[in-house]
Amino acid sequence: MKINEKNLCAFASSATPVDREGWLDMRGEVGKSYQRRWFTLKGNLLFYFDKKGDKEPVGVVILEGCTIELTEEECYSFKIVFHCEGGRTYYLCTNSQASMEAWMKALACASYDYMKLMVAELQRQLDEAQAEEAAEAAAMVTVTPPDDEPKVPPRGQRYNPFNRVTESESKTVQGSRHHKENVRPELPRKKVPFREIHTQHGRAILAHRSEWRARRRQPPPPEQPLIQL
Repeated sequence: MKINEKNLCAFASSATPVDREGWLDMRGEVGKSYQRRWFTLKGNLLFYFDKKGDKEPVGVVILEGCTIELTEEECYSFKIVFHCEGGRTYYLCTNSQASMEAWMKALACASYDYMKLMVAELQRQLDEAQAEEAAEAAAMVTVTPPDDEPKVPPRGQRYNPFNRVTESESKTVQGSRHHKENVRPELPRKKVPFREIHTQHGRAILAHRSEWRARRRQPPPPEQPLIQL
């Protein structure tokens, strides 16, 4: 592939976010000696400089079609291996176990193929979550009353069918506003003592008894003679 050196240099020194940077010892496949370089990782491009703050990098490694593997040559060392025909291998070394693991993880996650796998996995998880949500929504049953089911009348129109109403009151429903307007307030009842009630009814009974005795004292009417035909 053709690479525009000016664009790479401008991108290496630009203010774009840096995924990881730091000092690493580096050697190629031919020489056995390590050289200290300042590395900067931006996306899938690994730039290395002679020293920190340089504007132009010494070289760049495009992290596509490669693997990150451990080596047994030096302590805390690993390598970037390109498996294509004529591919090159880069040997890198750090000064601690934690730094080596962090660099290997960052380089392994920098390729475009890895990002595609991550996007596909996230899309799969999203599809599963949406399918579960749709299944839960379908499982919820909403019970709706049928159209022919009797409905409860509004408040104010309810009445007790066992209450007797007069013909005039039957035109209005008990409890409604019109019924309340037509019903006359009940007059308070006058309290009468029992003694007065007893005297009043006793007098009526005595009068009927005297009338009955007077009728018994009267002589019976004379019998009329029979007329013979």
